[in-house]
Amino acid sequence: MMINTFRNGVAMAVAALALGACASKGQPTAQYDFGPPPTQTSSASTVGALIVADVTGPAALDSERMYYRLLYADARQSRPYAYNQWTATPFQLLTQRIKTSLSHGGVKVLSATDAAASATVLRMEVEEFTQNFDSATSSQGLLRLRASVFRDHRLVDQKTFSSSKPAPSADAAGGVRALADASDAVAAEMLTWLAALPPSK
Repeated sequence: MMINTFRNGVAMAVAALALGACASKGQPTAQYDFGPPPTQTSSASTVGALIVADVTGPAALDSERMYYRLLYADARQSRPYAYNQWTATPFQLLTQRIKTSLSHGGVKVLSATDAAASATVLRMEVEEFTQNFDSATSSQGLLRLRASVFRDHRLVDQKTFSSSKPAPSADAAGGVRALADASDAVAAEMLTWLAALPPSK
């Protein structure tokens, strides 16, 4: 009887150790960025030199975590993916993507440290950046941000840009593709908007 009890105890201990080892390994985290930028063919050379400030927005987006919403279950709850994340914060990814798109469009992109070289500043604030599921098998990547152009500390114009793109798959990878496409669409619209603004004197 004692031998059986001892054997059962050893078996339980071995099983617990095995489960602990599996749990400690976990699932590897997949990291994503926006991928290569699209080829830009339009031109906004009338903009001239432009200081592009870093994108800002809600504190929840100031991390590498990837978020989604189940609109069909609870649209008010933002949920993080457990094993998927960005290589940088969405603010950093958007800042770099938009700078690249503007540069490809003919804009002389400067950073905030080059303030003495230009009095025109573009500031952007994200209002929404998420993957929204309208069903278990269908989702879209939504980006909405407000852009403001200042010259000599005075507001020249302000516009809110919004783009929603379908995800090719109902998972994190699909959300990344959709959000990258939405970001490129917003950048293209912004380039057109900037080109239409009156040139600096």
